[in-house]
Amino acid sequence: MNRYLQITAGLAIATLLAFPCGAAVSDAAANGFSVAESAHIAAPPDKVYAAVITPGRWWSPVHTFSKNSANLSLDAKAGGCWLETLPSGGSVCHLIVKYIDPGKVLILRGALGPLQGLGVEGAMTITLKPAGGGTDLTLVYNVGGYLKDGLASWAPAVDAVLGEQVARLKALIETGSPAPKP
Repeated sequence: MNRYLQITAGLAIATLLAFPCGAAVSDAAANGFSVAESAHIAAPPDKVYAAVITPGRWWSPVHTFSKNSANLSLDAKAGGCWLETLPSGGSVCHLIVKYIDPGKVLILRGALGPLQGLGVEGAMTITLKPAGGGTDLTLVYNVGGYLKDGLASWAPAVDAVLGEQVARLKALIETGSPAPKP
């Protein structure tokens, strides 16, 4: 494993320890894994959707290449990119929008973070449903492909990172700050 992947895996494990959450790894095997995160958010689906499509407001800077979440943007249309601009003038296309139904469903394809350098592909589906005076958000990320030692061991770290992001999104919408309260 190259040094970048070692550091990123270490950060993901540290995140797992810092943000304990219920097991959301739905399935894990040598050829892929599926993780699911969910949250009830005290806001209507349109407000949640508006926040979801502005990842620079809620995504943790620790889990960006530039270490600055303000460099993240999402072109919310089919074919649009979840983009990160880099200080060097470069950029990273994290995910591509495949399907979008504002306030209801967003489907993105791509390999996040250190998965980008591996022989894998991912599909992330974010679903919003009105419930109990707010919104039930579900995020499912399915990853499949090839990695010499298999992909199953990556599932807990990816789950931890995505769990942290869902908690930050919920906190932003409900409190105005993406930092979840302890």
